[in-house]
Amino acid sequence: MNEQIPDHRRLGRELGLFGTDPLIGAGLPYWLPDGAVVRHTLEEYIREAERLAGYRHVYSPVLGKRELYEISGHWDHYSDDMYPPMRLGAEEVVLRPSLCPHHALIYRSRSRSYRELPLRIAEVGSMHRAELSGVLGGLTRVRAIQLNDAHVFCTLDQAVEEARAALELIARAYADLGIEAVRHRLSLPGEGGKYVAGPELWRRATGLLRQVLEESGVAYEEAEGEAAFYGPKIDVQIADPAGRESTLSTVQIDFHQPARFDLQYIGADGARHRPVMVHRSIIGSVERAVAHLIEAHAGAFPAWLAPVQLVVLPVSDEQREQAARVVREAVALGLRAEAAGPAEGTLGARIRAARLVPYQAVIGAREAGAGRAAVRLRGGGRPGELPVPELLDRIAGRVRARGTALWE
Repeated sequence: MNEQIPDHRRLGRELGLFGTDPLIGAGLPYWLPDGAVVRHTLEEYIREAERLAGYRHVYSPVLGKRELYEISGHWDHYSDDMYPPMRLGAEEVVLRPSLCPHHALIYRSRSRSYRELPLRIAEVGSMHRAELSGVLGGLTRVRAIQLNDAHVFCTLDQAVEEARAALELIARAYADLGIEAVRHRLSLPGEGGKYVAGPELWRRATGLLRQVLEESGVAYEEAEGEAAFYGPKIDVQIADPAGRESTLSTVQIDFHQPARFDLQYIGADGARHRPVMVHRSIIGSVERAVAHLIEAHAGAFPAWLAPVQLVVLPVSDEQREQAARVVREAVALGLRAEAAGPAEGTLGARIRAARLVPYQAVIGAREAGAGRAAVRLRGGGRPGELPVPELLDRIAGRVRARGTALWE
C-alpha cells in the first residue's frame, strides 16, 4: 500500500497550524499558535537575511486610492483580480493587489542622488487578490496574502548585479529551509495577454534577465504567456509531493513603473536620470511558502523553524521538577521547549506523540541525579547522555546555524 502523499491542508489541521471558518470566508485562513510560530520565525529569518544584504525595511498601507493603480497600470491590466473600489466621501480606495506602487511612492518621497543607489526597500506586507472560489485551496491560493517583497532602485549598470544577488539570496534561503527549486523559468509575454506597451523596454528587460541567468550559471526554460503585465520575470519553480508545479520566488527588471511614476535621481553629471526597478521576492507569499514547507517536510520542520524544538520527558513524577528546570533553561537560551510528563501517557506514548519534534530529552532517576539527559533525535538517532548545559548549547548552536542537520 502506497504511503499517503503529504497534503498541507490535512497536516495543517492535524498539527494545529491553521484553520478556516465560513464566517471569516473562503481563502482567508487564520493561524493557530504553532502555525503562527512558524510564520513569525520565517518572517524574521527573511528580514534578517535582507538586512544583511543591505535592504532597508518599510511599512506601507494596505489601501491605496484608485488613481494610484491607474498610474501603475494595475487598474487597466489587472483589475479582474482586484477587489472593487470602496467609496470614502469623494474618493475611491482599493485593497492593494501589489506592494510595488507604494514602494515607488516611497522612493519618490524626496530627491535622490546616484550616491544612494542601489536603494533596496523591503517589506513583508499584506496584499489582497479577488481569487475565484473554485481556485482557492488551503494556504496555496488565498485572498489575503503576506508577501515577502522588495524593490531595488538602481542605475541601469547596477541592475544585472542586483538581480543576480537576488537569485543568490533565494538559493541560500532554499538551502536553509531544506527545499529545492525544480527549475528556473524566464517568463515572457504571450499572444492575447494584457501587457503594457513598449516593445523596446520589453526587449531590454528580457535581455538583462537572460544575462542574469547565464551569469548565475542557472539552467532555465523560456515560457510565453507567463510574464507580469509590466515586464518579463524570472520565476523559481517548486513542486509539491504530487508533482504539481507552482512559482514561489521571482526576480524582475522593470522599466515601466519608474516611467509611470516619473522616478528620477540626480546623476554624477548633475542631470536627472531614470532609475531601473528590480522587483524580487525570496519566498514569495508566506502562505504558499509555509504550505510547501509543510508538505516538503511532512510536518517535520527544520529544527530552527519547528514550533516546538525540544520536548523534555521525565520518566516519572519524581523527575518532573528537573524537567521543568530544563525547560526554563532552554527557554532562557531562546529555544522553544516544553515538558510532557507521565500524566500524558507512558514514556513510549509520549515519545511517539513528539515524533515530529527535532529533539527529545529523557530524564530518569539516574539522569536527574547526575544533571544529565538521554538525547533522542527526530528520526531515531540517539547521541547518548549529555550534561544538560552541553545538550542545550548544542541544540541552540544547531538552531543558530539553521539548515536541516540536527546534530554535528
